[in-house]
Amino acid sequence: MSDSLFEVRDQVVLVSGGTRGIGRAISQGFAERGATVIVTGTRQATVDEALAAIQGKSVHGLVCDVADTAAIRDGVREVIEQHGRIDTLVNCAGVNRRKPALDVSEDDYDVILDINLKGAYVMSQEVGRQMIERGSGSQINIASLNTDKPLLNVSPYALSKAGMEGMTRALAAEWGPHGVRVNALAPGFILTDLTEKLWSDPTMHEWGVANTPQRRLGKPEDMVGTALFLASPASAFLTGQIIYVDGGFTAAFNWPIPS
Repeated sequence: MSDSLFEVRDQVVLVSGGTRGIGRAISQGFAERGATVIVTGTRQATVDEALAAIQGKSVHGLVCDVADTAAIRDGVREVIEQHGRIDTLVNCAGVNRRKPALDVSEDDYDVILDINLKGAYVMSQEVGRQMIERGSGSQINIASLNTDKPLLNVSPYALSKAGMEGMTRALAAEWGPHGVRVNALAPGFILTDLTEKLWSDPTMHEWGVANTPQRRLGKPEDMVGTALFLASPASAFLTGQIIYVDGGFTAAFNWPIPS
C-alpha cells in the first residue's frame, strides 16, 4: 500500500558527495523510490563506480569539487538545465583529518572548512535560488555527532559541523517564508569504507557499542528513512532542525556505575 504522505517519486534530488558511504546509501534510497537522482563526486572514476552500483530508473552523475565555487555554480546550472528543477538537495560531501589541534596545519584547516562548510553553504545558496523562485524545496545537510559536542583530535571537522548547525537554522529562518525547508541529519557512529579501519580496533568498537543504547554501530542504510522523511510531505512543517540518527548515543552518558 502506497502512502503519498511519504512520497518522493518523480522528485529531482541532488546528492552532493553521493558516491560513497552515507551519500551513496541515501542516493540509493531515493532512486529505489522513483526519484531522479544526481550524485556528485570529485572524480569521474568514483562517479562512474557509484552509478554502476546504484539501482534506480533515473540516476545520473556529476563531477563537482565542492571546494570550487565555480564548479558548484556550473554543476547546479547543468542539473537545472537538464532536469528543470531541484526538489531536494542533500549536502553530504565532507572530509576529515584526525590530528591534535597543535598539529593542524593551515592546509588541513582550509581543506576541511572549504569542503565541509563553505562548499555546503555555496551549494545551498545556488540550489536555494531556484527553490525560492519556485516557492518550494527541501535541503538536507549531513551534520555529525560533532555538531552536538566535539570529539578529540578533530577540531577543524568539529568546527565545520558546528557551523553547519548554525547554517541550517539561519537558512531555515530566511527561506521559510519562501516555502523552502532546511534541516540536518546528524549520523551517529557509522560503519563505512572510510571508518572501517577506525572501528576495526577492538577497543574503539567495544566503546562505540557500549555507549550506543541500541548496542550496535550504524550502517549507511540507517540514514535513508530520515532523509526520505525530510524530503517528503510528511515533514512539511519541519524546518531548522538537527535530527540525530545515532542509536541513542546523544541521549545520555553511559557511566560505569555499579548496578
